[in-house]
This record gives sequence, C-alpha cells and structure tokens, in this order.
Amino acid sequence: MTITRHKHVLTGVVLTLAASSFVATSRSGAHAEEKPVHASFEALPAPGSYALDPPHTFVYFAAQHKVVGMVRGRFDKVSGSIVVVKDPAACTVDVSIETESVDTQNSIRDADLRGADFFDAKKFPTIEYHGKGIRKSGDHWLIDGTVSIHGIKKVMPLEFTFKGSAPAQPGKASRAAFHATGSAQRADFGMKRELLDEIGKASANPDVWIDIDTEALAAGPQKP
Repeated sequence: MTITRHKHVLTGVVLTLAASSFVATSRSGAHAEEKPVHASFEALPAPGSYALDPPHTFVYFAAQHKVVGMVRGRFDKVSGSIVVVKDPAACTVDVSIETESVDTQNSIRDADLRGADFFDAKKFPTIEYHGKGIRKSGDHWLIDGTVSIHGIKKVMPLEFTFKGSAPAQPGKASRAAFHATGSAQRADFGMKRELLDEIGKASANPDVWIDIDTEALAAGPQKP
C-alpha cells in the first residue's frame, strides 16, 4: 500500500491479475537462458497456487488525519495465498494480517491503534480477506472480496495487477509479482472515535487508502 489517493473502490484488498508468463530465451549454442518476464493484460499468470512471500509482501495504508493531514503506516506480518485457474470466476485470494504488527513509526500511536477503539488486537488478532472470482475492469482486474476488521465484515473490492514473473532457480520456486489497491471508511469498521475531527464533514468518500505489493511463490499446478 504505497499511500496515494486511489479512486473510491468501495463499490466493491482488489485484485488485478493481468498477464501470462512466457519464457524469453537467448541462445548460446544449444542452451536457452530463462529471463524474468513482464505481464500483459490479456491473460492470467500460469494456473497454480501461489503463497505470499512474507519478506517480499508489503501492506501499506494512509489514513486521513485532522482533515488536512495524512498518517501512513504498514503491517509487518502478512500471510496468504492466490489461486489462479483458467476460469477467472474460480480464482481466489486469501490474506491474513496480524493486527499487532501495525507500525506507524510511533509507539504511542501504534499502541492506540492496537486498542479497543481501533483494531482491538487482543480480541481480533487478525484482519482477514477472502475473495473468489475476478473480472476485468479497464486495464485491471477486480475482486469483490470480504474483509473482516474489528469483528465487522464488509465487501471490499481490490484492484489488482499482475506485474510479471521470475523463473525458478535451483532449489527455489518461481515467483509472480502483484500490485493491489483498495480504499475504505474507518467508520464502516466501528472506528468512530473523534471521526469528524479527523476527516471533517461526513461523506461517502474513503478516508483510508490501501496499497499492497507482493511476490508470491508458486506451489504447484492447479487443476482447471
């Protein structure tokens, strides 16, 4: 979640998967060299199950503050999976985020965010996102998954782009890169303390913006 204001996506953690992997080859004698490939929008990554790689998964957010400001932060502990099949309606995304891992570079603020007025980390130790089925939306894909925060479940669309793939190295899995964006209103999840003081006049516009970058490791082929 690099924090830029994305358009209001709450008509639906967004998944824009785009493109397929192909192997670029350069020949030297009888040998072919595998190279990383970038995505094109017309296809999905190779069918299979992909596990989010925690050291290469970054979940960022920006929250409106005192009407004119912005607080930025991230979650440091994220896990999940992406399953790609030939039928876009059968693709799935499942993500789990540890609420205790919230980090805004200020220990006092982080403790407040872990408290009952916000994520209530002791009672709700994870943020969960589960989605099935993707559809094209302009030059992206969209998934209408359900997110659970602070004990409240809401449909939250994620826009997702497949950025490309890196071939497997000896003893290591191949990996696919994705970028996702989403937005929300904190009031939808019961986070209303001093809300109007923070965001100004109540409106239908989002006041939290989410940006996700991840590399996901291929776990094996998926049946069609």
